[in-house]
Amino acid sequence: MKKRLLFEAITKYLMGLIIIGLLIFLPAGTLSYWNGWLFIGLLFIPMFIVGIIMLFKSPELLRSRLNAKEKESEQKEVLVYSAIMFITGFILAGLNYRYKWLELPNIVIIISSILFVIFYLLYGIVLKENAYLLRTIEVKDNQKVIDNGLYRIVRHPMYAITIGLFFMMPLILGSLYSLIVFLLYPPIIIKRIKNEEKVLEKDLKGYLAYEKKVKYRLIPYIW
Repeated sequence: MKKRLLFEAITKYLMGLIIIGLLIFLPAGTLSYWNGWLFIGLLFIPMFIVGIIMLFKSPELLRSRLNAKEKESEQKEVLVYSAIMFITGFILAGLNYRYKWLELPNIVIIISSILFVIFYLLYGIVLKENAYLLRTIEVKDNQKVIDNGLYRIVRHPMYAITIGLFFMMPLILGSLYSLIVFLLYPPIIIKRIKNEEKVLEKDLKGYLAYEKKVKYRLIPYIW
């Protein structure tokens, strides 16, 4: 079973690498787009490491995340909006490099890269804390409310972290225009969270009490 899971993980990993590479480098018109290589390294090297760890430590979680098929209609809309955002943002980054519309200072790219790695480490911590962290909105049998670690601060630390990750992506790629596109992500994720919490309130025992205990969803004292 692990061999099959490994094959599936590698296949999807390579597909993601190829698709993102095409979205970035084709509009750039060159493979010399160094920001693109930097971004791919920062995204896919940690992804590979996390995938290997999950394969041996949490194979069921890895399998669930690989075979995610959203059932909630609202969540399907969220996935479509997210896909459009990513495609548009990556293409704009490549075009920005090709036509030199607006070049960001190297210090911005360096700082964004460092923050991206920090957010990625936090993402790994959340994966470790929550074994039920699926890509789809559903409640598993015998699932329990996670209220330790970062879940003591906000109810959806993974989404809070992904906002940081996604905001760093266009800056690493050196494109302020792409950042404008990625600013659409918070409204998209808020829509997802509202629908997700309806499901959790209905199907996950103890979640209503957890909501009273941890008041904020994404950012402490704000929302």
